[in-house]
Amino acid sequence: MAGGSAIRGSRVGSGPMGEAERGESAPRTRVPFWCANGHESRPAFAHDAAIPDSWDCARCGLPAGREQTAPPPAPRNEPYKTHLAYVRERRSDEDGEAILQEALNKLRERRGG
Repeated sequence: MAGGSAIRGSRVGSGPMGEAERGESAPRTRVPFWCANGHESRPAFAHDAAIPDSWDCARCGLPAGREQTAPPPAPRNEPYKTHLAYVRERRSDEDGEAILQEALNKLRERRGG
């Protein structure tokens, strides 16, 4: 022996027994899912498991459905909105002018002018 360990290169759980040591695996069913880009994913599910209606595509991350001809649409990504954009959704220009004038009047009163 060149100077190593007898268990070098092995890992926990590996051994000559294989399936007999760990027991039989549960019966599986492969279910196809298709995304909007046409990618097919075939995850394996246990026979008694509930199959979901959608699955995330392993290649592009889009949602995938069970029908190849009608995959679910890609989700719409809303652009980032600034605080000002949210304020403009809630207030009209006239409301903004009124609030600005009110704030300016308070500021002028405080300064004494």
